[in-house]
Amino acid sequence: MGMGRALPLALLLFSAALATAQDTERIEVIRMHGLYAVTTGSAGDVLEDDPVGRLKVYVYELPTKYNKKMVAKDSRCLSHMFAAEIFMHRFLLSSAIRTLNPEEADWFYTPVYTTCDLTPWGHPLPFKSPRIMRSAIQFISKRWPYWNRTEGADHFFVVPHDFGACFHYQEEKAIERGVLPLLRRATLVQTFGQKDHVCLKEGSITIPPYAPPQKMKTHLVPPETPRSIFVYFRGLFYDTANDPEGGYYARGARASVWENFKNNPLFDISTDHPPTYYEDMQRAVFCLCPLGWAPWSPRLVEAVVFGCIPVIIADDIVLPFADAIPWEEIGVFVAEDDVPKLDTILTSIPMEVILRKQRLLANPSMKQAMLFPQPAQPGDAFHQILNGLARKLPHGKDVFLKPGQKVLNWTEGPRGDLKPW
Repeated sequence: MGMGRALPLALLLFSAALATAQDTERIEVIRMHGLYAVTTGSAGDVLEDDPVGRLKVYVYELPTKYNKKMVAKDSRCLSHMFAAEIFMHRFLLSSAIRTLNPEEADWFYTPVYTTCDLTPWGHPLPFKSPRIMRSAIQFISKRWPYWNRTEGADHFFVVPHDFGACFHYQEEKAIERGVLPLLRRATLVQTFGQKDHVCLKEGSITIPPYAPPQKMKTHLVPPETPRSIFVYFRGLFYDTANDPEGGYYARGARASVWENFKNNPLFDISTDHPPTYYEDMQRAVFCLCPLGWAPWSPRLVEAVVFGCIPVIIADDIVLPFADAIPWEEIGVFVAEDDVPKLDTILTSIPMEVILRKQRLLANPSMKQAMLFPQPAQPGDAFHQILNGLARKLPHGKDVFLKPGQKVLNWTEGPRGDLKPW
């Protein structure tokens, strides 16, 4: 099972426990001529950027049916993994970068909650989301001149669906729909990211899914707690309800994890979701973060926050704030086809590499960048989004259309998307 070159497990777990939250040095690994040079320093400059003073955002005032009434109708919206759209709105209303004068705005924000119309099972209704978004854009285009002068090129939208502004949880149907045509000039802030994918618009800002910060804090264990679990995962391996044949969900990667390692003592994996889930992640060295219906997973956030080295199994994934968070240094990347070799891959990682990743994960700024706390805190995910927007300034002259010029087609898209909401 690939244990020949591995260090004794007891030694591995003992040494892994040495990397505690008190050690907040950032370890940078620089490859030079095939060798690694190791340097220490503070958290990355980009992580610590302060967006205040670098941009101004105008927040449109929409009828409450687009946002607040939806939350009042279904409070589940406040805690599911798409809730970033709600908390981003709340953050901006009191943020220092907000301007009440649209004439001085660098960016315009439309607070529309496209994931808050939920099924009884808590999933966003895919046929409703594009209608809600189209309706909101129609509203701002009729009441303000700013959308029309750029057709959205200086606007940003938070679209935290499985496949972003393609608005569907099944990849095949998301690809068939494509990015909502009216959003093709706008900047999208979305959880989904995969290289060369029709649902990832160039220039998008990829963000982490929402994980309740306060809830996670209540489950913290003492930093000296030994990491006595080698590999940890809780979640579905087969989605029989939506993929009865078993060949589509997670592109088979999760099924491969189960079939290859369900009886391996190094792997603590199950479909159960115990009340000690958060505590267990803090006792693990590696936490599996395989793709599901989409490449991203809430486990990315949980693993970073709890100092568990994320094992990212999602080919070509574009990770949250990849220009700010050194994913290559804190995580382990495993190709989907290499899942059967997971035990060999993980047990072959040198001790010093594991400790280096743990030290970096222990840095508070690394955890902060993955969370949407209320109230906001310096360096959190809200500020990383603003940093991403600030780096796109100033807008080029091609953003503004000539009088009478039209680029977007309001009637383009699937017929169902064109129905009123």
